[in-house]
Amino acid sequence: MRDTENGWVAQVRDTEAGRLARAVDVDPVGPMWRGAQIFRVLSYLYALGFQIAVNPDLEHRAVAWTLFGVLTAWTLVSGIGYFVGFARNRYWVVAEVILVCALMLSTSYVADDEWAWNNQSWPTTLWATNAVISVAILSGPVGGIVAGLIVGGTSTFVKGTLNLDFGRNATVIVIIAAGMAVGLAATNARRFHEKLSAAARIAARAEERERLSREVHDGVLQVLALIARRGREIGGPTGELATLAAEQERELRQLISDTGEVAGDPGGADADEADLAAALRSLAGDRVSVSAPADPVTVPAHVAAEIRAAVVNALDNTRHHAGPDARAFVLVEDLADDVVVSVRDDGVGIPEGRLAEAVAQGRLGVAKSIVGRIESLGGTAVLDTEPGGGTEWEFTVPRRGRGNRR
Repeated sequence: MRDTENGWVAQVRDTEAGRLARAVDVDPVGPMWRGAQIFRVLSYLYALGFQIAVNPDLEHRAVAWTLFGVLTAWTLVSGIGYFVGFARNRYWVVAEVILVCALMLSTSYVADDEWAWNNQSWPTTLWATNAVISVAILSGPVGGIVAGLIVGGTSTFVKGTLNLDFGRNATVIVIIAAGMAVGLAATNARRFHEKLSAAARIAARAEERERLSREVHDGVLQVLALIARRGREIGGPTGELATLAAEQERELRQLISDTGEVAGDPGGADADEADLAAALRSLAGDRVSVSAPADPVTVPAHVAAEIRAAVVNALDNTRHHAGPDARAFVLVEDLADDVVVSVRDDGVGIPEGRLAEAVAQGRLGVAKSIVGRIESLGGTAVLDTEPGGGTEWEFTVPRRGRGNRR
């Protein structure tokens, strides 16, 4: 029984340790926190050597050693806290700044004015910089600069005068610069982590869509496609059944796409971004083939919606005007700054002057639903067609939409 209980306790501890480790690992600036504690240990060793060297020159040696004991305890506890993660909050870093400034101000008690003027503050400015680094990691460059001004200002106050000869005494400048540099690094780390997380979520959505598509394609979609194809071949009353089956197939493909997005991002994160490739794959059918890169083609959601609507209109034109046996082919290309979508069919083509005649008659489907949508995004829509040679649309759109083309 004792062995079982001990095993259970060990398992609980392992689980808790694993949970805590995972919590630390997901912190985008976790490596910076851990690296900063190496600097904390090195600066403590320097402070210890300084204390041993200057203690005989101090007025209150016992008090200085007592205060150094406080410094040692804080170094140990805060170092563990920042390394593990429980101290990474504003209350802890504010407490550290207050403690550091208090220890620096104690220089006026443990040493005389002449010693304070000729030396750095008693706990050493190198060790005091740990407080500035902690604030900078937590709150960014502005917080780091403010903390640097507070700590550097305390050092200046202890000396009793402001030395503007920064060429010979750049302590304050170095402290402030350290806070700004570390703060900028922490901000960039969080920004890059956000982008990486967004890319991972998009990839997860795409993988889920592919999985659902494979599972459904092996069953329902194949049956619907077979019904639609055979129904058109038989003709007569079964033609209506074929039409219904084709519509249901398209709707089911769209449902797969929507379900994949929900499964990949249940919280609705990154709602302003969309995978254009996945949006267009949902249009595939028995007479529509879609080719797109395996990786997500991410664009703003409104850009994806407008491009998809233009493609839908182009495919509708193919169904209604290209001929009963015409097939359509959609190609998506990711060109870094731009995305290019081609919609081609092998139908009868458009007779010369037919589009101009449609506009004159007030039918503006092509002008508004296709060209207008693409141009509203800052892109171009080019039509290539000839009688008997099929029709091809090529949409070129800046990746970020209007106003962002390089």
